[in-house]
Amino acid sequence: MDFMERALSLARLAIGSTSPNPAVGAVICKDGVVIGEGYTEPPGSAHAEVVALKNAGERSRGATMYVTLEPCCHFGRTPPCTQAIIKGGISEVHIATLDPNPLVCGRGKAELDAAGIKTMLGEHEEEASELNEAYIKFITTGLPFVTAKFAMSLDGKIATRTGDSRWISGEDSREYVHRLRRAVDAIMVGVNTILADDPRLTAGDRLKRGGEIKNPVRVIVDSKGRTPPTAQALKQPGKIIVATTPLAPPALIKKLKEAGAEVLELPSFSPDEGLVDLGELLKELGREEITSVLVEGGGTLLGSLFEGGLVDKVIAFIAPVIIGGAGARLAVGGRGAEKIPDTLRLSHVKVEHFGDDVMMCGYIGE
Repeated sequence: MDFMERALSLARLAIGSTSPNPAVGAVICKDGVVIGEGYTEPPGSAHAEVVALKNAGERSRGATMYVTLEPCCHFGRTPPCTQAIIKGGISEVHIATLDPNPLVCGRGKAELDAAGIKTMLGEHEEEASELNEAYIKFITTGLPFVTAKFAMSLDGKIATRTGDSRWISGEDSREYVHRLRRAVDAIMVGVNTILADDPRLTAGDRLKRGGEIKNPVRVIVDSKGRTPPTAQALKQPGKIIVATTPLAPPALIKKLKEAGAEVLELPSFSPDEGLVDLGELLKELGREEITSVLVEGGGTLLGSLFEGGLVDKVIAFIAPVIIGGAGARLAVGGRGAEKIPDTLRLSHVKVEHFGDDVMMCGYIGE
């Protein structure tokens, strides 16, 4: 058995429930047999290493631990995991990757080394880093990790010339999108998407497996306060933020607040156009410990984010349909590149199939 791969599988079970902490998995084995395992519980509860140690009990003495992220060595909401590992009598620890948190980075490993515990670093490092890519960006910059997601036709349209967009992608793709939503802290859309589609912006009942579904924070970018107080997104459980500018009339802001929204007035990036300064918006979300944002459109918002260099990752679903029409809505708006060398190119590209749709996923700036 690949024990680190098992630990990564456990860590994936924690995604969406640990923020702003990382999702971590831990496995303890002795003589080639797993005797304890666990993954990070919600903030304020036990970390993966502690869960695994509790599961193993006294059998942990002389055993080996595999953990997907360097054990913490400082007091936060919980005591240091390094001390629990030392106290548990673990003799060897395999760490997939170091924790970039300045309070930990290298110190957790050093503390284990100093206690006479043999440590090994780097098994499945790439997978472990990708699993916590949002945490890594947030802990090092204070900004959320931004993923741009859109579904488009073969000719790059997200709606017909009349605005009809349901449904370009298939059922399998939409199921996967709900999983993406459950994994992030926030979903962001522009006001035009609210006006055109009136989405709920929830993780969906289809993912419920007993207990409550965690719905991400909903963020509407609305520079002029045009979001209807009756919008479906305002009626769903959980927090909703409407980001606006001084151009939004006070009467409309009052109605949005009465409908349950937290209205965030931000400076305008372009006074002439009155657009919300998206860089400032992301800083505000970071201050609220929102570590990941899934941006679901529309084209105007995505165009502004791309042109501002604010997107980290792209997930595009391409459906085998052709919409056509010069007036049909595009997936990404804005000015666009003047020359091919100026275009944004994805790296570390992955391609998957969801029914008849093709999903392309990659990173910007790597």
